[in-house]
Amino acid sequence: MSYRLDIRAEASAHIAEAFSWYEAQRSGLGEQLLDELDTTFELLKQAPEAGPEVYRKLRRVLVDHFPYAVYYSLSTELVSIRAVIHTSRDPKHWRRFAREP
Repeated sequence: MSYRLDIRAEASAHIAEAFSWYEAQRSGLGEQLLDELDTTFELLKQAPEAGPEVYRKLRRVLVDHFPYAVYYSLSTELVSIRAVIHTSRDPKHWRRFAREP
């Protein structure tokens, strides 16, 4: 069974910011990040429990080749992407995404 994916607005903003930064570093690097995120999202749709719970039912999976983590929650047939955050960020930053909207 494949889960549906919901990317929250704040997570989309994180992705756009990271894309812009990587593109400014080297043309095409932002596209590589998006490709890795697509691969990560496909994994979560097929195997939503791939990432361990890290805080109050918030799960985390690391993005290959980039220092980013995808934070998400699960409900019936839905993977909700709450944040895409650089792994060097303070945990206090990403823990706030465990709260329900």
